[in-house]
Amino acid sequence: MLKSIAALLLILNSATVYAQFAEFSLDKKVHKFSEAKAGELLQCTFEISNKGELPLILTSYDVACTCTKAEYSKEPIAPGESTIVTVSFDTTGKIGWQYRSVTLMANTKKPIELEIRVKVVD
Repeated sequence: MLKSIAALLLILNSATVYAQFAEFSLDKKVHKFSEAKAGELLQCTFEISNKGELPLILTSYDVACTCTKAEYSKEPIAPGESTIVTVSFDTTGKIGWQYRSVTLMANTKKPIELEIRVKVVD
C-alpha cells in the first residue's frame, strides 16, 4: 500500500514538472490611439515581461483582420527580462470606432491578449 502511494505521488509530481508554464506581465493591455484619418498606418508597442522562472517564448499571433499585424522577437525571453511587441493597424477603408484584438500564443497557461482602439475619420 505504501509503495502504491509513493508511486502515485511520483507520477503526480512528474506530471506537475512537465506541465510548467512561463508567467508574464504587461505594461498595458489596451492602447487607445488619438483620432486618426482613414488611410493612416498606426503603430504602438506593448512591453511584455517574463515574471516566471522559465523562458517565455512567443510562438505566433492571431487577429481577426489582415489590417492588424504584430511583430515580436522569436528569441526566448529569459526570466526577469522584457520584450516589445509592435502592433500595426492599417486604417484604409475604415471609418468610425475600431477595436482590434491581438492574441499572442506563448508557453503560458492562457494566450496573451492585447487590444487597440481608435476613432477613424474621413
